[in-house]
Amino acid sequence: MTPAPVGEQLREWRVRRRMSQMDLALESEISTRHLSFIETGRSRPSALMLQRIADCLEVPNRARNAMLLAAGYAPDYRERDLNSPEMAGMKAIVDHVLKGHEPYPALAVDRHWNMIAANDAVALLTRLAAPELLAPPVNVLRVALHPDGLARHIVNLGEWRAHLLERLDHQIDASADAGLIALRSELAGYGGSTGEHEGNAANGIAVPLILDTPLGQIRFVSTVTIFGTPVDITLSELAIEAFFPADAESAALLQKMAGNA
Repeated sequence: MTPAPVGEQLREWRVRRRMSQMDLALESEISTRHLSFIETGRSRPSALMLQRIADCLEVPNRARNAMLLAAGYAPDYRERDLNSPEMAGMKAIVDHVLKGHEPYPALAVDRHWNMIAANDAVALLTRLAAPELLAPPVNVLRVALHPDGLARHIVNLGEWRAHLLERLDHQIDASADAGLIALRSELAGYGGSTGEHEGNAANGIAVPLILDTPLGQIRFVSTVTIFGTPVDITLSELAIEAFFPADAESAALLQKMAGNA
């Protein structure tokens, strides 16, 4: 597939960010006429100007590379596998964070929500899903919402499903990623209400994940950690999701399950 011209890509991102040409021109400190010429292909921006405009539009690193290539420049951002020798230091940090969160579950996902690393406690969740959903690459949203996955064990499924789909919608709005759009369509095909809120939010503060397990009910709240200054595409798209017990009873049960394991 031939990539779109750089001007067309910029215009798409500007429209996606709901900015007028005048707004973007003022923020990026160029004339509206020059911006118009860039968008229509009558002018070729310098690499520095392209990056300045991309900053204003909050364009993700992967899409910036595409724009730079379309404009005839070398990409600025490399993409290295997390398991490559060059990324050994970063992989060690990720593993350290995941291991340090035990006995509670924590995992790292890529931009498409495929699990790329996890601590041992994640098995407490995955063992509730059908084995065929755990064949690599393991997509954590699919595992969570598929009828043969965690969905059948989630007490507040409507609320949790709405929460996950809302997060996915925000990612799609920010990145326009085709893979995420396809995943969103697949998840919507599983059925169920996307707007069902069951009033189980932990103290009215956060949406919990409430699971029925063989040993009892566990209530989780989750946090997301990202790297603050990534210049590698893999690192910029990596997120660590950590689950915490939402109450003392859940914490005790998790400790017991970890001991049994």
